[in-house]
Amino acid sequence: MDADVIVVGAGPTGLMLACELRLAGVRPLVLERQTQRRDTAKAGGLGGRILELLRYRGLLERCEAACTGPIPAPRFPFGGVHLDLTRLDDPPLHALPLPQQRLEEVLAGRAGELGAEIRRGHQVIGVVQDAQAVTAEVLGPDGPYRVAARYLAGCDGARSRIRDAAGIAFPGTVCPEVNRLAQVTFPDTVTVLGNGDLDVAGHGTVPGGFTRTDRGLLGVGASTGSPVVSLYTTEDEAAEYDDDTPMSLTEFQDSLRRVLGTDLPVREAVRLSRFTFKARHAEQYRKGRILLAGDAAHLFPATGVAINAGMLDAVDLAWKLAADIHGRAPDGLLDTYHHERHFAGARTMLHTQAQAALRRGTDPAAEALREVFQELLADEQSQRRLGALVAGTDISYPMPGPSGHHPLAGAFVPDLTLHGDGRVTGVGQLLHTARPHLLDLADREDLRRAAAGWRSRVDIHTAETDDRPADAILIRPDAHIAWAAAVDESPEGAVPALREALTRWFGEPESDV
Repeated sequence: MDADVIVVGAGPTGLMLACELRLAGVRPLVLERQTQRRDTAKAGGLGGRILELLRYRGLLERCEAACTGPIPAPRFPFGGVHLDLTRLDDPPLHALPLPQQRLEEVLAGRAGELGAEIRRGHQVIGVVQDAQAVTAEVLGPDGPYRVAARYLAGCDGARSRIRDAAGIAFPGTVCPEVNRLAQVTFPDTVTVLGNGDLDVAGHGTVPGGFTRTDRGLLGVGASTGSPVVSLYTTEDEAAEYDDDTPMSLTEFQDSLRRVLGTDLPVREAVRLSRFTFKARHAEQYRKGRILLAGDAAHLFPATGVAINAGMLDAVDLAWKLAADIHGRAPDGLLDTYHHERHFAGARTMLHTQAQAALRRGTDPAAEALREVFQELLADEQSQRRLGALVAGTDISYPMPGPSGHHPLAGAFVPDLTLHGDGRVTGVGQLLHTARPHLLDLADREDLRRAAAGWRSRVDIHTAETDDRPADAILIRPDAHIAWAAAVDESPEGAVPALREALTRWFGEPESDV
């Protein structure tokens, strides 16, 4: 084999997958058709659950250092209204202003440190698989060649050749709208007012937030103290645009003129991007030895969620592929990748399709719906619930068998503060290595003894924490909880359930110590 896993695509999903595979001791080969990272502006930042996961991997500080501006206040668009979380002490949704190009630089640097091979200018033009391997036909700078691996992951975006080659259906719909986004500075003829409105000489006031006209939607977002203002337009258009062709400032100003009905002078554009919305979801994330992740598996009709979902796909997939490649995967483990991430993708599709319906209505009834919805978002409970939905922090995977009985089972592990051996640490620090952990929070010798046969695969720690949520928790490499023992749960209940969970996720024990 030329590699353990061929990863097609060096976007955020493919690079995150390469990093995670290397942490698990697997040899990925990343093949990217572009010779260099594209200058075309794509995603402008990160948000949601992936920020916590990056902190658990020790990568969040690198991402923060690569940011192009200050971390913004937690205010987010949702279907043509605003989700304002600034009044919450602990908002469930955060954003990081990290353009995709810089995110890719961070992830590619980390993948290189870990020893992953990335080949740019190498396009996969064909794929065949059998019971033992996948072979990719590649067109590289020096001509065609073939590479073989145990598995191939298609992280090659919305027009995925891998998905098509595998024959995986990608049903869904296309929203008939073109969205244009620019971050700009203005000449002296435009004044940004304290409330976020724009005072335009010769025209009057352009309100901050969203303004709907007969010709489309205009969004204005200004941050206190920053000269850069975000402008956003949406228009229904039948034209097709090539994602690789950058949007010009002239194109954006033409769109502003059509939507607003007047010229809005711009001094300089810091960022320009154009995108369309689709709601598509692959019927299966796995077909034999070919797997899909990121935009190849799902396209959502709203902004701010695609990278979060794609990188979390990669984290779920990597440790399961590694277990299979190392020969210690229990039956059906790799199939849980589809079950879990398709479930998560459906949850994301739910709220993004709701956003599409909310923003696209143009009659008085639709205006009334948005007004009522905005009123509901003034309530803290609604803010928390919707923020968690957008962030993906409300996702808890269904856990089968006895291990799924505890409320924590399937949830993302909280970063508990741990006290032990005279040291204070956090759960997040344990997960830097992307290994599974059994965390004993009640000095339960019976549970440690029950897990002894898995010591080579599962790290066992004993520590204390304030207000412990469970006597012990079994944490998977993707930071989701596979099993938890209730406080003071009897050995008769806890021990068999722990052994069942260990076997289900990490295979048979090496010994029955």
